[in-house]
Amino acid sequence: MNLQFADIEALAWEKHHGLLPAIVQHATTGAVLMLAYMNREALRATLDRRRAVFYSRSRQQLWEKGATSGNTLQVLDVRGDCDGDTLLVSALPSGPVCHNGTLTCFGNQMGSAAEQLAFLAQLEQIIVERIAGSPEGSYTAALYARGIKRMAQKVGEEALEVALAAAGEPDAQLLGEAADLLFHLLVLLRSRQLRLQDVVAELRQRHASRAPPAPEPAPP
Repeated sequence: MNLQFADIEALAWEKHHGLLPAIVQHATTGAVLMLAYMNREALRATLDRRRAVFYSRSRQQLWEKGATSGNTLQVLDVRGDCDGDTLLVSALPSGPVCHNGTLTCFGNQMGSAAEQLAFLAQLEQIIVERIAGSPEGSYTAALYARGIKRMAQKVGEEALEVALAAAGEPDAQLLGEAADLLFHLLVLLRSRQLRLQDVVAELRQRHASRAPPAPEPAPP
């Protein structure tokens, strides 16, 4: 559940002597960033500030992530698990999460296929920023400025390049052309205020509508 202040006392604090483990997950990529602990006061402070505040078991005091380094965690929501004894914190980091300088406390390597695919959401955000800021020399901003017809034309050209590469070029060439196509498709979608997740939702809806019906229960 998405926790509110009124939900705090309902959590199972007694199981871990007033502390609950808090797993921090990147709100965009889904990467697991770190594990820390919260007591009631830390959770209240987190919900109030919308920045991650934890309880240090060694120093026995509250600490806000990034208070000294600047690498804070902007909290989007906090959820309790089914037993109320573990917290899941969805957050956006402002820099490396680990004190060792890595993106997560588990290193820099993305650990799952889902995390790697989530880079597309980051790429979409980069496209939005390039269009809005229109920095000098930005190919994205220049393409967007030329209008939807040019963007649509580029998608068509890149799709043809993908088909030609698939028909007779090495895998590396096909991957490069596919990357070009996907990038230009994201720009085109942005021009219509659409996102890749809208395309995914359409695919999921199609899949659900074509799924085989559930078997009927056996007669008594």
